[in-house]
Amino acid sequence: MPQKSAKKRSTNGGQQLPPKHSRTEESHMSPPLNFDSPASLFESLIQPMSAEQFFKEIWEKKPLHLQRSDANMASYYKSLFQLSDMQALCAQGLHYYRDLHLVRCVNGKKKVLNKEGQVKFNVLSKTITQNKATLQFHQPQRFKDELWKIQEKLECFFGALVGSNVYITPEESQGLPPHYDDVEVFILQLEGEKHWRLYTPTVPLAAEYNLVSQEEIGSPSHDITLKAGDLLYFPRGTIHQAITPAGVDHSTHLTLSTYQRTSWGDLLLDVFPSMLLDKSRTDVSLREGISRGLLLGPSEADFNKNLARTLRSLADDLESGKQDVRSTHMKRDFIMNRLPPYSQDQLTPSGRIPALEDEVCLTHKSHMVVTVESSQGAAEGPSELLVFVLHSLKNQRESHMMGENDEDEEEEEQREDISRGLQFPLSHLQAIEQLQRVQQLKVSQLQLPTDGEKLNLVLALWSECLLQAV
Repeated sequence: MPQKSAKKRSTNGGQQLPPKHSRTEESHMSPPLNFDSPASLFESLIQPMSAEQFFKEIWEKKPLHLQRSDANMASYYKSLFQLSDMQALCAQGLHYYRDLHLVRCVNGKKKVLNKEGQVKFNVLSKTITQNKATLQFHQPQRFKDELWKIQEKLECFFGALVGSNVYITPEESQGLPPHYDDVEVFILQLEGEKHWRLYTPTVPLAAEYNLVSQEEIGSPSHDITLKAGDLLYFPRGTIHQAITPAGVDHSTHLTLSTYQRTSWGDLLLDVFPSMLLDKSRTDVSLREGISRGLLLGPSEADFNKNLARTLRSLADDLESGKQDVRSTHMKRDFIMNRLPPYSQDQLTPSGRIPALEDEVCLTHKSHMVVTVESSQGAAEGPSELLVFVLHSLKNQRESHMMGENDEDEEEEEQREDISRGLQFPLSHLQAIEQLQRVQQLKVSQLQLPTDGEKLNLVLALWSECLLQAV
């Protein structure tokens, strides 16, 4: 998932990451994954299990090991990333810390073996071989087109960011001590094999990634050997460690991780402020002053009761439909940081400008979100609710899931455009949702009072490549 401090350590002599339009490698085999839709991609990833069974019995509940004897699957997995790819990638200007880590588990502790500055392949290869170091390569979808294609579809399927890391571990070596993550994890075994041990923790675990002490590890719940073409899933909070066994030159696996900071708690933190603000406008009791001296001492006896009464009233309004729920920050974070579409078609306005009699359709529904937010008008005027249409068509593949990197002026302007989005009066919300619900409809049927407003809406969406006439 995103690195929390991914600043550049040094310059790369003017070399840049490959442009997102580049196709650096093309597979000539028949891929065993179905890219027809986000749902079909996920189904083919966990075959032969169905998605319905997976989410009913496995998701967020227990690990799943899918053993595969399909040579085509194993060959395809290997094509996603292998050790031999590193030589060409190093020539493109990789840096330690930002792009990769070299680590090894020594006496139960994580030892970092990174150098400084730019990565030289001969030094990297020597460190892996002589020091039994594990190579952790961050976000390979920035370079490998097939991973871009997979992860873009998975982000559409989950409605959440999907990050990845590649781990290459030499024979009889272990990269990381036992630890757990705050994400849902899918492991794809690409080369060789690796022994995994999963644990049932003995004490409650913190919310985020952490190494664990011997007292927290608990007893092993699963011992699993992954071979090329196999897939392993385990839920967030699962303590795990992995080792490349003797007789295996090296093991390469890919982690696909998702659902970081997408809990009900995260959603409540997002929607609660606007809900309370709306409620305060109509509920006089929320505008009454708190008890005198409340901030100076312990809570009064009636404090919890009064607070609970307010929350129950808010819950009743939600259940009856009197109160709207507006998720803003989670939607913005997702749309601003996700991958752009793998297909670069239809990313510039094309076709005829929609007319009133035309039928139209949205072209990138899964790359578009709608939020309703307060926006301050004139400096002294009251705030008003506006509709924002945000999309990820202009996102940069090269910075996907890389945290806060240094950006040039052009990249900063692009991010500002993405953040700003298209703005419409609140009266346009119904028409926008109308477009989201249907396959296509006539411009004249949009639920707006005037033909001018209907045309202005579709023209704005068309100019952002979000709509076309059919």
